[in-house]
Amino acid sequence: MTGMPEMVALFNGSGGAASAGVALAEYWKQDPAALRGDTALTIGISVLIGVVTVTGSLVAYGKLSGMTLRGFRLGNPLVFRHQHLLNLALIVLALVLIGGVTATSGLAMGTTQVILLVLLAAALGVLLTMPIGGADMPVVISLLNSYSGLAACATGFVLKENALIISGSLVGASGLVLPGIMCRAMDRSLLNVLAGGF
Repeated sequence: MTGMPEMVALFNGSGGAASAGVALAEYWKQDPAALRGDTALTIGISVLIGVVTVTGSLVAYGKLSGMTLRGFRLGNPLVFRHQHLLNLALIVLALVLIGGVTATSGLAMGTTQVILLVLLAAALGVLLTMPIGGADMPVVISLLNSYSGLAACATGFVLKENALIISGSLVGASGLVLPGIMCRAMDRSLLNVLAGGF
């Protein structure tokens, strides 16, 4: 039972990977010239949230299991100057890439943008999770659970599958409630936990 938080982190990452993988498969399955803008938008959202969930969950697993990387203990928060500005810039760039994929749908382009979006989301998942200390990881794992639900919901829109939309939105909503309860119990705000550095 002491290893359950790590297992839950891997489960969240698996859910995000499945959602992102299905969205990418749907993107490459369709003829780019026939891809509708709304489908391209939901594919981009699913890929972004899903890949952030995968890499964030892997970092969370490493932090909770006490892994070290070149002498640095992953459970310790990793902070550096202008980290939050970098994260904000990466989020804005990811949204611009999603907008670019949506705008170029119906044209024979966009694959490079999708690949860049995957790489950017992977880096973002690591950078968003690394500054958070090991003691705050249960809050982050609950939030990553919410992300996996939101990714599944977005994938449901891609596939036009109502059951996936409903179940993903339920997981996403309930995953957002639990971090709030945990933060209130610690007398801290969610933003304070996500800013990291403790």
